[in-house]
Amino acid sequence: MTLSRPGTLADALRLLAEQPLPVIAGGTDFYPARQGRPLPEAALDLSGIEGLRGIARDAAGWRIGAATTWTEIAEADLPPAFDALRAAAREVGSIQIQNAGTIAGNLCNASPAADGVPPLLTLDAVVECASLAGVRRLALSDFLLGPRKTALLPGELVSAILVPDLPADARAAFRKLGSRRYLVISIAMVAVLIVPDARGRVAAARVAVGATAPVARRLPAVEAALVGRPLAPALAATPFGDAALAPLAPIDDVRASAAYRQVAVLELVRRAIADLAGAFDG
Repeated sequence: MTLSRPGTLADALRLLAEQPLPVIAGGTDFYPARQGRPLPEAALDLSGIEGLRGIARDAAGWRIGAATTWTEIAEADLPPAFDALRAAAREVGSIQIQNAGTIAGNLCNASPAADGVPPLLTLDAVVECASLAGVRRLALSDFLLGPRKTALLPGELVSAILVPDLPADARAAFRKLGSRRYLVISIAMVAVLIVPDARGRVAAARVAVGATAPVARRLPAVEAALVGRPLAPALAATPFGDAALAPLAPIDDVRASAAYRQVAVLELVRRAIADLAGAFDG
């Protein structure tokens, strides 16, 4: 396999415009996904582009470079609204995977069980896509189209993940269920973000779940049920109604049955809410 390793994003885009190439960032999925199959004749390696890494803040919010690793995210000095994302970063495979795997790779891989997606949905993340024609930005919910399918156009690369500023007192929590504690693909995972009001009640809530539908999804009915309620332990017992999980479409697979996932995800939501209620109460 011929591996092109450009030093700048512009060079990478020029190479991609010349011919379609599979893209490697950390390579943590690229090689395992091809086990037992021939490698492509050529590929584009983005690991040499320094400008694609790092986390920065500007007037509009936060910018996470596409090639920023999970270790860098887990160790970053970020506000509490990012706690779910940082917790997910610590659960993406092993330390070795976290050192190599990248945030944009997790999105472009487009697995329904990608741990980074629910936290990013609660952050209203936007995906920045670059090509020789310019830059376009898509809400993460519009970028992910289905299993292994994204809205990336030919000649485009993800250059960054953008997160708008949130209130300083917003907090987030992440819960993941697998067949064991570590080194496991999720059966289900949940991210919850809550913004409090001055009276100690929920001013806004965002709840997203993964591994229970073709793409991770927000749960608007759950979010609406939380708004206005006191930030107390009883918040986790909020009645959601039968329609709360309507956006989900869990499947039976080797990791769990659809029925189990449906029950498990609601329990994970309640546990994440309880985590946050306790954090605000403390």
